[in-house]
Amino acid sequence: MVGAGGAGMYAAIAAAGKDASVLLLDKSLVGRGGATIMAQMTVAAAIGHEEPDHWTDHLQDTLAAGRELCDERLARMLCENGPARIFEMDGWGAHWARGADDRIRQVKAPGHGRARCCYVDFLNTGPGVAGTLRRQVSRLGSVRRVSNVAVTEIVVHDGRAVGAVGMDVVSGDVVTMNAKAVVLAAGGLTKIYRRNSASTNMGGEAYALALWAGAELIDMEFVQFFPIAHLAPRLVGMDPIMWDPFRYKLGGRLLNGDFEEFMHRYGGQDSGTYTTVRDQASYAILKEVEAGRGSPHGGVYLDFRHVPDETLRGAFGPVIDRLAQNGIDLTLTPVEVAPTAHYHMGGIRVNHRMETRVAGLYAAGEAVGGANGANRLSGNAITEALVFGECAGREAATAVAGSARGWNPAAAEAAVERLRAGLTADAGGGVPANVLQRRLQDIMWEDAGPFRTGEQLQRALDGIHELRQSPVAVRPADGFNLDLQDRLELRAMLTTAEAVVRAAIGRTESRGAHQRLDFQESDARFVTNQVVETRGGELTAGWPVGQSLP
Repeated sequence: MVGAGGAGMYAAIAAAGKDASVLLLDKSLVGRGGATIMAQMTVAAAIGHEEPDHWTDHLQDTLAAGRELCDERLARMLCENGPARIFEMDGWGAHWARGADDRIRQVKAPGHGRARCCYVDFLNTGPGVAGTLRRQVSRLGSVRRVSNVAVTEIVVHDGRAVGAVGMDVVSGDVVTMNAKAVVLAAGGLTKIYRRNSASTNMGGEAYALALWAGAELIDMEFVQFFPIAHLAPRLVGMDPIMWDPFRYKLGGRLLNGDFEEFMHRYGGQDSGTYTTVRDQASYAILKEVEAGRGSPHGGVYLDFRHVPDETLRGAFGPVIDRLAQNGIDLTLTPVEVAPTAHYHMGGIRVNHRMETRVAGLYAAGEAVGGANGANRLSGNAITEALVFGECAGREAATAVAGSARGWNPAAAEAAVERLRAGLTADAGGGVPANVLQRRLQDIMWEDAGPFRTGEQLQRALDGIHELRQSPVAVRPADGFNLDLQDRLELRAMLTTAEAVVRAAIGRTESRGAHQRLDFQESDARFVTNQVVETRGGELTAGWPVGQSLP
């Protein structure tokens, strides 16, 4: 398992349940990195504890949000199997919030027709989920946990994934891993954008590893920008997307720089409610800023001044105190918010078994593309991690049970040599990799962000190619060397960024999270999914005739 967040840990648990011997890897700390542990809010599942509900209703809401591009097989899996994962997690001690009747509490999130989103509490659901999975993994003797290993290449022999090569980030040693199957669960790509809500290890490595191994990516043009991330005043030690739970519980009003409500101008509704889906809300906010009606720092206002202090404290008492330490009094002044790169709808193309077109190579969680189409519903991300993680682990273990290992020393040695070439320290000329990473983030934000044009996207593609040719300076060091890590991550970030840009160039329409200023309407000819793959060493984006893997 490459990646040990929610999806990777669930995959490990499921594989162990099929009597597999599992190696669970993470380039940071197992169970303490990635996106799951950072998630604050809710997990969508039609368990019907708050009001009558059914997975088919959840599916219809998911398909509607996806703007006709969801892979319905994957979307159905997510919605149909979500309740089972919630109850399984409950049995493992997830401590879902409960009412006086001991039923699991659920709330209604934007885009959902019913109250179906479970939570631990509104600020710690992700840590609660991650902690539960971490404890469950620790009970399994067949799961070996290895932290601080950055996987740099999947070893493929005779068309099958047979292991991986990577670097121990503490010692700097090259590491080889022999496996009958590999599950990519290393999360999303939002670190490639300057303004993002990601952990520092979400640089798109899963997508790059899949491409280099011969797998396909799908829907790469669809990057979700969370609409109300904190912008100003300065906030230290708190998550930039913390305002989502405030809106769940207290509403809050979105106002432009003239202190006017505006969501209705763009087909949404607000008025102190929280019903507009994320792509529509981000669009509305950015259009207000573009029209010169933004707040002083380039966003809009989120206003809670109409909410009494006792209500604020009753809902978020300790958080209100932490805000006060940052000089923020919600009863006196609104805060400024703006979109930030938050999640990726696209990802690795898989079938209903979570297997790629490369035999023995699977994917799980946000690394998977297709289930959410052009836009993801609030609450579906952790559900996706749990459901797809369980499926990938179970299917991978079942497929290889009783088979012989296919490790090929020659194929592995070639991968090792490629890694060693990338690890060569050069104290001479060149630009530090972290500086090049920041340049890439600027390029992606300015020219491949929430609004794009063909001219901007071509400029972004040219900028990516220029960065790829830049010599990278690496300072020599014994053992731990952050420069080497940054260089390896930069290579993956560039590959993933190019995949996003090429797909965005190819979709000459606006749909969901992909908004083209030069093609502002949706076009029925594009109700199809775009696939990115490597051909002759070059990335290509195209429209395959057959949409489903067998």
